[in-house]
Amino acid sequence: MTRALFVGRFQPFHYGHLYAIEKILEESDELVLVVGSAQMSHEHDNPFTAGERIEMIRAALDAAEIPTERYMIIPIPDAPAHRVWVSAVESQTPRFDLVYSNQPLTRRLLIEAGYEVRHIPMFQRGKYEATEIRRRILETEDWSDLVPPDVHRIVQDIDGENRIRDLAKTDSNSGRH
Repeated sequence: MTRALFVGRFQPFHYGHLYAIEKILEESDELVLVVGSAQMSHEHDNPFTAGERIEMIRAALDAAEIPTERYMIIPIPDAPAHRVWVSAVESQTPRFDLVYSNQPLTRRLLIEAGYEVRHIPMFQRGKYEATEIRRRILETEDWSDLVPPDVHRIVQDIDGENRIRDLAKTDSNSGRH
């Protein structure tokens, strides 16, 4: 049995993430989804809590009919130093055989720890990006076509659009962009 690890912030979960998960599960029996920067929320680049992100992921994967026994979702906070991050991941997840990541630092740390790290298949990169979704929300543009319907509903239910807009106001008032 092959178990893969996929780390993301999922701020929010979108169709690009779903595509990557489906492709990874074509090559692996089981997937450990790490919700990275789990301690971060209510910030411009990290507007959603770990719990909200987990809810989004689970709803999207259920709707895509991905069996729950094929994946697990584990929130992991950032480590105080890069060198100890891999140990934190290893201590909080079940064993895994390979890793999928395109993030340069994540790739480097896991390669140095001896893991096989594969690139995540991209799906219309540029369109399906959390940064683009948050930008559209800020500009009051439609973003519903970038995320699974259940993710859109969850963001609406938690008033996520107004949270993102309010956080942007806070950032601009403090001089942070």
